[in-house]
Formats: sequence, structure tokens, C-alpha cells
Amino acid sequence: MVDEVTKKTLAKIPLMKTNAGPRESDKWPTRLKEEYQSIIRYVQNNKESDSDWFHLQSNKTGTRWFGKCWYIHELIKYEFDIEFDIPVTYPTTAPEIALPELEGKTAKMYRGGKICLTDHFKPLWARNVPRFGIPHAMALGLGPWMAVEIPDLVSKGLISPKDTSEAASSS
Repeated sequence: MVDEVTKKTLAKIPLMKTNAGPRESDKWPTRLKEEYQSIIRYVQNNKESDSDWFHLQSNKTGTRWFGKCWYIHELIKYEFDIEFDIPVTYPTTAPEIALPELEGKTAKMYRGGKICLTDHFKPLWARNVPRFGIPHAMALGLGPWMAVEIPDLVSKGLISPKDTSEAASSS
């Protein structure tokens, strides 16, 4: 079940119109433009609501994405590298988001630091192909995963902030 806050967040993220993946060279640039516009809108929405939590950029072809994501827990910022490739069967197949530095620290992760999204997110993605895109994977996949896993990893002493003075000043 999706809560009201998530529904409001999703309603503000533009849906994709073009059903194309990286192998479809004629339609992929149009889809990629829609992805960028939707990501920009989602990031703007997050900044307006003081809930900015990631920064993404891609390679020139839009097939490899990387950046940073962060989670504030007990007023301390935990920041992680994020990376993923766009699958050749995209948008039918959702991207597999990875936080490589957390590999092996939680059971809800696959080899290479790919977060586990199979039970909850992937069925939702499948019902919304081709309308969902990268910002939806962030909002419905990585965001909820971090909200559950990061506090658990902190409580077990498996992760610590990279620079507590920086985290305190940015809060």
C-alpha cells in the first residue's frame, strides 16, 4: 500500500510518454529527454519541500548513471555513491540501483551492491511500464529502501558518517 505522502510525491513526478530503451536509437533520445525533465522536476520538488536527497548525472548516451545519495538519521548525514546502468530491455525492466560501498552489509542487497527491490518495487514498476522512469525508481525504490536499511545499518554499527562536522553543518 502506498501512503498519502508517497502518493502526493508521485503525483508531482512527470510520467514518461515514450516507450523506448537504449537499443531504439530513433526513440531513445526522446525518452532520455523525458527522463531528464522528470528528474529535474522531482529534484526541484524535493528542494522546495526541503527533502533533497540525491544528485544524479549520466554518461553522454544516458545508459550509465552515477552520483550521490544521502540519508539523515538522528541529525547525522550518511552519504553514499550511487550507480546504475539502464537495462537494454528498459523500460520494461527497471534499473538495478547500486550503492557499492554497502555491499555485504545487509541481506537486502545483491552482488555489486545492488539493492533488493524484487518484492515491493518491481511489481509496481511492471504495472506502470512505460510511464515510470528513473525518478520513480528513486522515489519508490531507493528512497524507501534507504529509510528502512540505513537506520538498521547504523544501529548495528555497520556504517558511520563520512565526516560528522560536514554532516552537522549541512543539516
